Amino acid sequence: MTASRPTIYDVAQRAGVSKSLVSLVLRGSPKVSPERRRAVEEAIRALDYRPSRAATALAGVRTRNIGLVIDDFRNLWFVDLLDGMRDVLDPAGFQVSVADLRRDAHAVEGFIATHAEAVVVAAEPDAAALRIPVPVAVVGGRAGSIPGADTVANDDTEGARIATRHLLELGHRRIGHLTGGGGSAALRRAAYTRVMREAGLDPLLTGGEHETSDEGGYRAARQLLEAHPDVTAIFASNDVMALGAAAALRDRGLAIPRDVSLVGYDDSPLANSRYLSFTTIDDRSRDVGAETARAILARLDDPEAEPRHIRLSPTLIDRGSTAPPRAR
Repeated sequence: MTASRPTIYDVAQRAGVSKSLVSLVLRGSPKVSPERRRAVEEAIRALDYRPSRAATALAGVRTRNIGLVIDDFRNLWFVDLLDGMRDVLDPAGFQVSVADLRRDAHAVEGFIATHAEAVVVAAEPDAAALRIPVPVAVVGGRAGSIPGADTVANDDTEGARIATRHLLELGHRRIGHLTGGGGSAALRRAAYTRVMREAGLDPLLTGGEHETSDEGGYRAARQLLEAHPDVTAIFASNDVMALGAAAALRDRGLAIPRDVSLVGYDDSPLANSRYLSFTTIDDRSRDVGAETARAILARLDDPEAEPRHIRLSPTLIDRGSTAPPRAR
């Protein structure tokens, strides 16, 4: 069987650069540094890559498609993130395709196969993500997980501090935290723990093994209330977990905020609904999306530019699901 001919993506992977930069080298662009140009030329020689005229022309063709990889369609945080991206990308003539890693473990490979011009990773990146041969941006607490990528996030550490201090300032001392796994949840968990210990209080943590979902929040809150029935406040790692916590509190006959105060995170449409109206942390996800899109457009324009690392400051949105602790 005849081995398949090497592609421009093979050259990009071997040279450790993006497909866009290989395209610039093939077109003789002066924007490429001598070091990167040598790496691409060496990869071309090593692979015996011989672009046809059609392939060279195709290297300059733009699909104007950006791939967005998420890890849970149920998390409404992605709604504002996508809206923010489209605010910037739509006027520039780009479309966004979305894939959920829970349903498609090969989402990154799929975007590369369909010639996406760039990939935005808003999920825990796997080994495949470390070898993306197109410009890549990482969103959220996963910043730094893909070398050379642009990163955009809200300051999860500061947001968790704000949430925990808000409850302390109201007079709460038995404050539980419902946490998830890695990424943003880990940063929020660490900040909550630090603030509690600085106040001379014991951190009350549950979760970690649960998904950051409604069901995960429900199970984590039940564990918290069973282990620490004297809890007077709960800080959930996101608004979806806060919804599950609200159900667990209702099942025990506890009212919000009369019996237990509740704080979420993300300021998702869920928290902002008239029925729920959660106090939460606004992580400026729409702004994160817009800044991510700007970083991708800048990277496509200049693949040689230094990676951008952007942090946006979160704020507390007090909607009435928190109050001073009631004397028991």
